[in-house]
Amino acid sequence: MPQLDTSTWLTMILSMFLVLFIIFQMKISKHKFYYNPELTSMETPKQNTPWETKWTKIYLPLSLPL
Repeated sequence: MPQLDTSTWLTMILSMFLVLFIIFQMKISKHKFYYNPELTSMETPKQNTPWETKWTKIYLPLSLPL
């Protein structure tokens, strides 16, 4: 049974990484990035709820008199 020749594996692996790096660089270079993106307002509109206009008191069970 013949031995497995592994002498070229390092060359193949290194060349594969090089080719993958070049391919990804070419893919990334095709993207257009904006230089000055505009800031968007992150404020949410205020919603009027009926309980905001009234004063309410929350009674906890432990705070009730015995």
